[in-house]
Amino acid sequence: MSDIDDLTKAEIVALILDKKTEQALDWLSKLYKVDVPQIVVGTIKKKRRTVYAVYVVQEKKIYASSSEIFYNPFVVLHEYYHHIRSKLGTHRGSEKHANMYAQQFIDAYIHVMKKLNQACLKN
Repeated sequence: MSDIDDLTKAEIVALILDKKTEQALDWLSKLYKVDVPQIVVGTIKKKRRTVYAVYVVQEKKIYASSSEIFYNPFVVLHEYYHHIRSKLGTHRGSEKHANMYAQQFIDAYIHVMKKLNQACLKN
């Protein structure tokens, strides 16, 4: 997977938090050169009560259990990882790797925000 710099990761997280999830997914998909997955509110059989969201490879859709999940960067990025894995190679469906991928974005956001806060305090 291509490396994305911390500032870009932070901006993607900020877009999701600002309720611009589709814009974040579009940007990510351009970076990875893959189709943009659709994100919708809904559930699929056997997963209705057990998960916040799920990616369905055949449909290229992220199903979120509620509209609030659209604005949860960790969940959105976790499911996006499954999307890019299905497009860029063998889809292994590793939850551990999807969690690590999402956490990298969250960590970058926290790091960038700390730097911005420190810079503001110095001024």
